Amino acid sequence: MPSHPTADFARSCVPSITSSGRRVALLTDDGVCIEAEYSPRADAPSAAPDGLVVVLAHGFTGSLDRPALRRAAAAFAQYTPVITFSFRGHGRSGGRSTVGDREVLDLAAAVRWARALGHTRVATVGFSMGGSVVVRHAALYHPEHEGRTGAHTDMVVAVSAPARWYYRGTAAMRQLHWVVERPLGRLVGRLGLRTRIHSEAWDPVPLSPTEAAAGIAPTPLLIVHGDRDPYFPLDHPRALAAAAAPGSADLWIERGYGHAENAAAPELLDRIAGWLRQRASAAPRQGW
Repeated sequence: MPSHPTADFARSCVPSITSSGRRVALLTDDGVCIEAEYSPRADAPSAAPDGLVVVLAHGFTGSLDRPALRRAAAAFAQYTPVITFSFRGHGRSGGRSTVGDREVLDLAAAVRWARALGHTRVATVGFSMGGSVVVRHAALYHPEHEGRTGAHTDMVVAVSAPARWYYRGTAAMRQLHWVVERPLGRLVGRLGLRTRIHSEAWDPVPLSPTEAAAGIAPTPLLIVHGDRDPYFPLDHPRALAAAAAPGSADLWIERGYGHAENAAAPELLDRIAGWLRQRASAAPRQGW
């Protein structure tokens, strides 16, 4: 059962946006209530919310209130407004985590909110599980089909993302599978990691990140991965880059970098922000 704060938040969720300050409640297409927050650009808090906005998608067991994601949001906010949110089963959002499957609906709700605020360019930046979500979201909500609904992204950055499902080749991933697949593991996830995990297996198995990467173009894609990632070795980012359409993806292999938002240094986040701003200034708007 969800905690009382989660239940209280879910009761406040309605199909339209409800806001209290910068925090809002968003309703996904499958009826899950998602907490989200908008942060204006740090040096222009009164500026009109137009142009580029970055939507950050955290890793498994994260949330918009976790220090690592807040540090990343603060780094991007030096350059552009930022939206953070908690995936289902995380933080004060409702529902239960499906570990990257139905989370694309959570991201779509956050992107639509960004458009509703007046932003004409939306960049999705995902870490680990969030990295797999932004890749699949970009393929499933393609601008050719989603331009009128506003759920599509204009640029994608996948950081520390897996290339394929069910990977167990590292100790860290074997531990994660234990947490997700075993009743005792899910109890540990709920009590120790503050993450509520769905007990049912995927049916059907979602499109893999590698398959999705092939369908993103012409949306620009940046793949960022560390050579000291304890979860996914370097064949994962290389497989994602190889699957993308020629010339549509950039691959950065970062020396000494570990995994996801917890290990992302300010210098790396600054360079990602620079990549986004460069692509935003060079590319035509998609679907608008």
